[in-house]
Amino acid sequence: MSRSAAGHIAGLPLPVWLVALSIVPLLGGAARLLASGDAPASADMRFSMAPMPVTLHIAAATFYALAGAFQFDSGLRGRWPALHRVLGRVTVACGLVVGLTGLWMTLASEIPVGLQGELLGVVRVAVATSMVAFLVLGVIAIQAGQVRRHQAWMARAYALALGAGTQALLLLPPTLVFGEITGLVRDLVMTAAWLLNLWVVERVLAHPAQAQAPRRVVGTPSQA
Repeated sequence: MSRSAAGHIAGLPLPVWLVALSIVPLLGGAARLLASGDAPASADMRFSMAPMPVTLHIAAATFYALAGAFQFDSGLRGRWPALHRVLGRVTVACGLVVGLTGLWMTLASEIPVGLQGELLGVVRVAVATSMVAFLVLGVIAIQAGQVRRHQAWMARAYALALGAGTQALLLLPPTLVFGEITGLVRDLVMTAAWLLNLWVVERVLAHPAQAQAPRRVVGTPSQA
């Protein structure tokens, strides 16, 4: 991500905002895991019947969202480059688990139509596949010493992963007014959240506050 994106927003470092955006879905995932064995009649019964993918998904998403947020802090990258590389490898692995288990749950779980219509099912497959692809492209880029391209792909993957946080923000107001949102409206709001996150990232990448020429790292991939 560009230096501008890794700076401050309203006086707070970018990682603080990213962690804040991820808190609600992460707490919801933790609560779902804790309650999975206590509510067999709930809409989430499918998770208690097939716990492996959801457990892996929530655990990986927790580390990816929290540790990944600090990967975009240029100050931390400059101060502790070795830590950035180590955390990068772990966060990429967790991100791949998030994407693949998301694909697994979408294709294998019987999700109620009110919570996932045909539109959302297709979008979830596209999002999970794209996230995995972006992470792979990011790894390929850094192995080639293409730092800016690496940062761009990683930012896009992270934006998709944080879709759940934006979905919570978009769904909260109508839920408070009208009650649980289901059906096509829910599908559209969930889809809009992913598109909004990608739009923000593309705007940041296309219009950095401090323009910098793309650079390549000379040396071995491990030095990038």
